[in-house]
Amino acid sequence: MDLGLEGKRVLVTGGSKGIGLACARAFLTEGAKVGIVSRSQANVDTALADLPGAVGHAADLTDAAAALDTVQAMEEKLGPLDVLVNSAGAAKRTPAPELTPEAWRGAMDAKFFSYINVIDPLIKLMAARGKGVVVNVIGNGGKVASPTHLAGGAANAALMLATAGLGSAYAASGVRVLAVSPGLTNTGRVAQGLASEARLQGITVEEAGARAVARIPMGRWAEPEEIANAVLFLASEKASYLTGVSIPMDGASVPVVI
Repeated sequence: MDLGLEGKRVLVTGGSKGIGLACARAFLTEGAKVGIVSRSQANVDTALADLPGAVGHAADLTDAAAALDTVQAMEEKLGPLDVLVNSAGAAKRTPAPELTPEAWRGAMDAKFFSYINVIDPLIKLMAARGKGVVVNVIGNGGKVASPTHLAGGAANAALMLATAGLGSAYAASGVRVLAVSPGLTNTGRVAQGLASEARLQGITVEEAGARAVARIPMGRWAEPEEIANAVLFLASEKASYLTGVSIPMDGASVPVVI
């Protein structure tokens, strides 16, 4: 299927690893012009070696000024951006008894504000131009409370609400705002989460992984490329009447009406 993404200018935050990298690669395959952002210049350089034709920028997106600079730099390099994919930032998994106000605030900075700080300036530019798409890669932790992911899950839930609200607020301006919420996905971030689960339950990381997979009706984790395929569809005109929704991608782990 031709998704009509050729020539589109796409910014992928967190584009140096995991789902973000898979998204950047997929957009390039569709003929889009792609820019990636990571906190680490070394990670940007490593990723660009695998992304022929893409451009990169290093920035800490928890800093609103740095996020604004990133948007401006990417529009200078690529031209007016058509698509923003947010996949940067992950809150540290912390067992509930170890949470502090600082940990809750850190989770909001790491996950919520690393998205909002980029969305805010760019969605206003998109609205002024009368077109644009924002796709947030959030995580199913915003729907289901986990004893090791309460702070991060709260940030995810806030992003789901922001997605719905911004989708409504900017619909008349020609800008669509959507989200995908993966469950366990085969990325480096999964290892950190499993280590926290294993520590809380007093089991090995391998056993924690086996138990996690056993709770997934599809019997396996998602692959980053599968999440990227959904992101591409949502960013395309094939999804032109979709906005303000968060689509779970958890292998039916949480069988609820959305």
